[in-house]
Order: sequence, then C-alpha cells, then structure tokens
Amino acid sequence: MRRRRRTGSSTRFVAAVGVLLLVVGACSGQDSGDFGQLTAQNSNSDGSGRASTGTTVAASTEDSDRGGGDSAPQEAPNRDDLGDGGVAPVALPNQVGRDIIFTAEMTVAVSDVGAAGEQATQEIQRLGGFLFGQRTTGAPNPSSVLTFKVRPEDFQAALAALGSIGELRDQNVTASDVTERIVDLESRIQTAAASVERLRILLGEATDIEAIVELESELLARETELETLRGSLRTLQDQVSLATIALTITQAASNPQLTVEATAYPVHDSGMSCPGEAELQVETATETTLCFEITNAGDTWLDDFELRDPVLDVVLDDLVVVFGDPAGSLEPGDSLIVAAEVTPERDLRTQTTVTARAVDEEGTELGSRPVSRTVTVFVDTVDPGGIPSFTEGLQASWQLLVRLGQTLVLALGALIPFFWIPLLGWFAWTRMRRPAKAEE
Repeated sequence: MRRRRRTGSSTRFVAAVGVLLLVVGACSGQDSGDFGQLTAQNSNSDGSGRASTGTTVAASTEDSDRGGGDSAPQEAPNRDDLGDGGVAPVALPNQVGRDIIFTAEMTVAVSDVGAAGEQATQEIQRLGGFLFGQRTTGAPNPSSVLTFKVRPEDFQAALAALGSIGELRDQNVTASDVTERIVDLESRIQTAAASVERLRILLGEATDIEAIVELESELLARETELETLRGSLRTLQDQVSLATIALTITQAASNPQLTVEATAYPVHDSGMSCPGEAELQVETATETTLCFEITNAGDTWLDDFELRDPVLDVVLDDLVVVFGDPAGSLEPGDSLIVAAEVTPERDLRTQTTVTARAVDEEGTELGSRPVSRTVTVFVDTVDPGGIPSFTEGLQASWQLLVRLGQTLVLALGALIPFFWIPLLGWFAWTRMRRPAKAEE
C-alpha cells in the first residue's frame, strides 16, 4: 500500500511539472508576440525614417530611451582632401537612439604599396582606430588588403584620410540599422533567463528521479538557447560599437601593356582608309598600304615608342602618321595609328615589332621593363594575266633557256658517276671479237 501511494504522488508531481512547463512556454510565446507587435508599432509610428536600413540612413533628431550616439550630423569630407580621381564618401549621419553598423570597402592605387600601407595605418591610429587584419602579396602585382576598426563618430574622417593616400578607384559604403534586432534579442534573453530561473527553482524542489532528469534536460536546452542569444547580442553590439573599413591598396603602375593590329589594303592614300585586312591578295606591283594600330592596353602611360620591321626595312620615322603623336605619351586606352606605303613585287610577310616604356603622367620612367609586341600581316601577289608584251615574252624565253641549261647541267652531273659503264661494255665487246678473228 505504501508503494502505491508513492507512485501516485510521483505521477501527480510529474503532471504538475508538465503543466508548469506548458505555462512557461505559453508565457514565452505571449511575450514574443507582444514584442513583435511593439516593434511593428515603433517602425510605423511616424515617418521620420527611424527604422530605415540600407546604404542611406535617414537622419533623426528625436530622443530615445535607449540613448547613445552623437546627435550632431557629420559633414561630408571635402573632395579636395581625396586623392586624384577620388570619389567623395557617402554622408552617413549618426542616428540618435539607433544601433547602426557602418562598413566600407575601398580600393586605392598608389606608387608604393608598402609605404601606403604604413601611412594608412598611421592615419587610422591617429583617429583612435586600429588594424584588425592584413593580407599582402608581392611582385609582379603587389597589393595589400587592410581591415581597420574605428569608432562610428570617426567613420567619415577615416574614409577621407584613407582616400587621400592615393588614387581612389572604388568605394562602397553601407549602413545597416539593427536596432530592432538588438531589441528583439534583449527581449528574448530576458524571457529565456526568466524561464531558466523558474526551471532551476523547480529542479531544487524536485525529489523524484524521473522529474529531476526531465527538468535537467529542459534546463540544459534553455541555458544553451540563452547563451546563444547572448552571443548574438554581443556580436551585434561589437559591430555597432566599431565601424569596419576594408582597404585594398594596389600598385598604380603594375601592368603596362600594348597591343598592335596590322592590316593592309590596296592603294596609296596616306593611311586614310586604315584599318584594312589581316590577309590581302593583290596583283604584282600594286600600290599597297600597311596599317599599324598601337593601343595602350595597360594601366600606365606609355612613351618612347619604337617600330622596326626587317622585311620592310623601315622604322617608325619612315611611316606616315594617321592618328596620334608617336613622339608623345599614350595614356591607358588610347591608340596610335601609323601606315607604310609599299609596292610588293612578290609575296610579303611582315615582322613588325613595337616597343615602348612605362611612364607616369609627368613622363617619368617607372622603372619597369619596356613592353613589346610583334605582329605579322600577309600580302599575296598574283600574276594579272592577259597578252604578254614583247619584253615579257623575251624575259620568259630567256628564263626558259636558263631553265633548259640548268636541266642539261643537272642531267650531265647525274650521268658522270656512270661514265665507266659504256667503257666497260666497249672493252668487253673488244675482247670477245679478238678470238673470233684468230679463228678466221
């Protein structure tokens, strides 16, 4: 009888614990639902844009119970403070009472990657920030990726300082409003902490083994969820407290290149019809123009052009300038066109080599090796046909006579090694006739 009463008591305790867990779950769901309704009301309570997200964050001057942030908007940096070709950063004013994550990605081209990296680090340290990560690669295309952390109020000043160390080629600035996410996490943490506390109280009062095991399992799950929520909250708060800037530094003069396109067309017109065709067929002794289009395909200026062709026996000064100035500098993307006028008497296959050296915008040599490119253009010549003239007939007869003589000489040379065969036959025939005469 005592055993039955103890079993009935355990059953009633387990049932009571189950009811309490259901009540706790219902309370947690109700809290979450109330919070969802609250945040929705806050998001749509006015048109001030306090819940806006994305790259552009609307300014707000309303006070908030959460506080934090500087209410004075920061001015956008002067464009003169940026490097050559700089792009002014997007103005991202601080929001009173909002939790905003500021991030930026920038690409700056400089002449010395190592020195620029040191300068960038010094600029950030001057603002109270620090270097968070670095990845550097060496020649032939040196570059460095630096990740900086700065206070949100120094974000605009940091962008201006980093953009001034060289030529700003690319910039991407974003701002994400995570206020609602942080409020949601804080509310869920409070609910989870209360649930954990209630389970600990129940666990301290439990005496049945089965109830203790069940309560410990549920408590472990709730504590794990609570720590996960706290970790997510710390991560967001860290991102809000320090803005992140990823700076990529590249070599401004790292890749000098040039391309040359060679074409041809029949007629002499000082290159006015350039470009022509890569392969051309013309009648013998037809006036022909060869075109050479030289393009700066790299990221540096090119100067001191040279062109040589041993087949045509010409240099750059011998050619007709169609477009551009061979004596000047060629900036990236620009082209230079020159032409050579020839009258081919036979098939023509050029071997044109163009060289140039890399310079900066002031014409100072950058120290890299000269760039070079060799191209070929084919010009096939054909006999025009028709009735030959007296001169052409005489030339053809003479060529035929020369060829016959060459054939005879070749035949004689081929027979000389076998001259002993007729002699041997004559000698054998003579020896065979002598006995016949003796018998007679």
